[in-house]
Amino acid sequence: MTSASSPGPSSVTSQGKPPSAGMPGTSRGTSSRIFWGSAVVVVILDMITKFLAERYLTPPHVPHQVIGDVVRLTLAYNPGAAFSMSVGAASRYIFGVFALIALVVLWRLARGASEDERLKVFALGLAWGGAAGNLLDRIRSPRGVVDFIDIGVGSVRFWTFNVADSAVTIGAVMLGWVLLQEDRRQQVKQASD
Repeated sequence: MTSASSPGPSSVTSQGKPPSAGMPGTSRGTSSRIFWGSAVVVVILDMITKFLAERYLTPPHVPHQVIGDVVRLTLAYNPGAAFSMSVGAASRYIFGVFALIALVVLWRLARGASEDERLKVFALGLAWGGAAGNLLDRIRSPRGVVDFIDIGVGSVRFWTFNVADSAVTIGAVMLGWVLLQEDRRQQVKQASD
């Protein structure tokens, strides 16, 4: 029988901490929801928009104006990597393996983030969702990743891209900004010490 003054096992762990401190699923619960929530939203949006692009923007390489000639929707297939980089016939498999490695690295970075690094976790989730969206496309179609957002002026055009590419880019920019802020805070702390 446990006395009233001694806490039972449900209120304190063997290390003297409340059960929620340091346990998976509790202290990292918010970060996990932010990471997987943003990643899943990106993958779903990417899949829906690619499906619509293939359905309504055929045949490929025929521009459909949205805002004059500046913003167009043009269906294209990219068998290579970002910016149409290619390593020949094996591009689909080589870049697929790189994407899998990137997914593991991004997930591990998110798991290693502290609870107060929500913006960092969100940025990692965006990048993970974008990488996963394009990987699913690579697996699904031998023609390559579906691209359809076409921006430029006249013959000066940016590479055609998709929602997944946008998420990776936004996630990378956000992550760079977060890491820059962390570095500045570290420098200020070292200077004050």
